[in-house]
Amino acid sequence: MNDTEQQPAIAAAIIVDREQVLLVCRREREGDLLWTFPSGKVEAGESGEDAAVRETREEVGLVVSAVKTLGERIHPSTGRRMIYVVCEVLAGGAHVADADELAEVAWCDRARVSTLVPFPFFPPVQEYLDTHLK
Repeated sequence: MNDTEQQPAIAAAIIVDREQVLLVCRREREGDLLWTFPSGKVEAGESGEDAAVRETREEVGLVVSAVKTLGERIHPSTGRRMIYVVCEVLAGGAHVADADELAEVAWCDRARVSTLVPFPFFPPVQEYLDTHLK
């Protein structure tokens, strides 16, 4: 088994509200990534959807519910197994709740996303964003 297979999967929350997607700026890059979706490790006994909901609360203080999983892949930059989960906001306001991990949070329209994330998203995520962002 290689290192990638031994590491837990990462669940990413795709949160669109008022036609903008929530992105977080990490304090440290992982691979080429600086601006990402709220995300973190899937813990033992936890589903990808559960992890996306938990990580969103821990990182940005939003209470969300998982709507659907868009898919999984091995991330080309980090080599980690990624699970992409669409979530909807139930309560709270996005802010830097985990200052050790995050430097900034931002609600982004399509133009701002393309300046912060200058490489293609996983195709199912891109298709979802294409239909939900202004």
